[in-house]
Formats: sequence, C-alpha cells, structure tokens
Amino acid sequence: MERQQLVLTIEKALSEVLERPVSGLTEETALFDELQLTSLAVLGMLMSVEEANGISVDPEGLDIDDLRTLGSFADYVEAAIRKEEIRKGEIHKEEGTS
Repeated sequence: MERQQLVLTIEKALSEVLERPVSGLTEETALFDELQLTSLAVLGMLMSVEEANGISVDPEGLDIDDLRTLGSFADYVEAAIRKEEIRKGEIHKEEGTS
C-alpha cells in the first residue's frame, strides 16, 4: 500500500471513531492534541486499521511515540504490514518444503 493511501485509510478510521469528518490531515497532525483522541478512540482506530490492512496490532506493543502524530502511526502500520507480508511469505515457504 502506498503511503498516501495508508494515510487516507487512517483518516477514514479516525472519522469513524470520532464520529465526525476529518480530512486534510498531515503527517504532522498530533493525534491526541489536535484530534483529542481518547484511549477508547485509539482502540477503535486500531481495529479499523487492522481490518482495512489485514494486519493484527498488539495494543501493548504500541509505544506512545507511535501514536504521537499521524505520520508516526503510519510508520507503525507500515512496519506491521511488512511483518505480516514476511510472515505470510514464511508460511508459504514452509508449505512448499513438506
């Protein structure tokens, strides 16, 4: 997934959990300060992003720095997508060796 598409996916997730339209966000947008996310909203955003990207995020594996800005969260999601792609690749390798 391209970076801009990922940012739009996160924007959509934020609109859903905040129950109001959010658009035109930049990677520097502070999630807690500017959007006033609550911990419950963060969990909802995580679930929406997981579903949209076919990944699994361990909330306990998140650091506050991962949620500081839209860009830092996008970095975290990109890393999770890469890990999932690697995991799927390893599964296919194992299936081919049996």
